[in-house]
Amino acid sequence: MILDIEVLPRPVGTPESEYAHVEAAIAVIQRSGLHHEVHALGTTVEGDPAAIWDLARRIHEATLASGAEGVVTVAKFQQSRTDNPPTMASLTAKFR
Repeated sequence: MILDIEVLPRPVGTPESEYAHVEAAIAVIQRSGLHHEVHALGTTVEGDPAAIWDLARRIHEATLASGAEGVVTVAKFQQSRTDNPPTMASLTAKFR
């Protein structure tokens, strides 16, 4: 399964760290051990469905736990029942 996720915390950060709440979400992804790529407007992650669904919840919760007053989390999930499902690499290979 592939997840593309973006957190939109309010506020985005703290006076000490401009993107503190976003960075808290990214830290959860990094600790997950799942293959991921951080990009300008979100992060793409791939792994088994159970791990991805759990990670999406933990990302959302970590943003709030870091002190954000609120958060909107935008998530897109890609899942296939085929024997050879798409991967992050296969979907972007043509452009790299």
